[in-house]
Amino acid sequence: MSKRDYYEVLGVAKTASESELKIAFRKLAMVHHPDRNPGDKEAEIKFKEVNEAYQCLSDGQKRAAYDRFGHAAFSQGGAGGPGFGNEFGDFMSDIFENFFGDGRAAPGGAAGRGRGGAPGRERGSDLRYNLEISLEEAFAGKTETIRIPTSIACETCSGTGAKAGSKPRTCSTCGGYGRVRAAQGFFAIERTCPNCHGRGEVVDDPCTACSGAGRVNRERTLSINVPAGVDDGLRIRLAGEGESGMRGGPSGDLYVFLSIKPHAFFQRDGADLFCRVPISMVTAALSGEITVPVIDGSQTQVRIPAGTQTGKQFRIKSKGMPVLRSREVGDLYIQVSVETPQNLTKRQRELLQEFDQSASDENHPESAGFFSKVRDFFVSGATRA
Repeated sequence: MSKRDYYEVLGVAKTASESELKIAFRKLAMVHHPDRNPGDKEAEIKFKEVNEAYQCLSDGQKRAAYDRFGHAAFSQGGAGGPGFGNEFGDFMSDIFENFFGDGRAAPGGAAGRGRGGAPGRERGSDLRYNLEISLEEAFAGKTETIRIPTSIACETCSGTGAKAGSKPRTCSTCGGYGRVRAAQGFFAIERTCPNCHGRGEVVDDPCTACSGAGRVNRERTLSINVPAGVDDGLRIRLAGEGESGMRGGPSGDLYVFLSIKPHAFFQRDGADLFCRVPISMVTAALSGEITVPVIDGSQTQVRIPAGTQTGKQFRIKSKGMPVLRSREVGDLYIQVSVETPQNLTKRQRELLQEFDQSASDENHPESAGFFSKVRDFFVSGATRA
């Protein structure tokens, strides 16, 4: 089957200027584009034919060769001209994507890599909300009501930006694609359409409520479920609760960042809790029982054995924090600190002095052992000297 004349395909005269070629190509490309003619094989064939003709005639050297020799000028290079060969389909995919830039599937099957979605419909921005909760609330979980300033779709114009009774029109500069392209041979510069600013549509009569933006600023009230066991820095994503999209575009997401207030008693390490409890010297020496708090609001008893030293830890199983989305529970660790008596009376001082005079190394094994090693250290040093 012989090829049609390229000028005939574009519907222009052989004397057509570069501008006339471009206008003819744009018009025919939009008419025959596969997205506008789904399932129409004839339209797809015509679209490729229009592309092939334009790529040849828009290049000065190729056009000169074609004007002199016709299709025979490119018989060595395969359909589409010299240098194209079997890669014509892929090349045309890139050309179309750069030309229109809207992320649609290009001819030849290559997927566009543009912004995606219909021109002018921009996804709304994501929002961040910082929420501070107590350790008790992190332990039990809670439902929190928050208020956030955001942009929502204008109810007056239903997000179109156009005044009631009117509607946006397709931008005549970019043909509704939001971007324009200037080409010189194989080199092209693509930029946002200066007329519609990338929206693909122009609002001639803007909505008075939103001034044509399609969105208005409002404060929204949302309910957030904070699960039990959340940790500091956890992020909760609420899909579609961010800013509304422009002109019917999808909404962004809301990200809630959790922080946990410092607690008066407990320090957290994962699911385990640690609590430092001061005890008297007498309790540490003679033994006793102390009452300590638990994160769930209850209390528990801890038995202190005789001779307990500062730093000793007592583990209370399953009294820590719940593990997020699990049935596991951490432990509570009580770390005791032996408090040295202060502001002693005369009698108290006398009693302590009597105890000290009667005490032996067995009463203070740790200090006795340490100073014994110190003496050995100095003795051995003197011997070496």
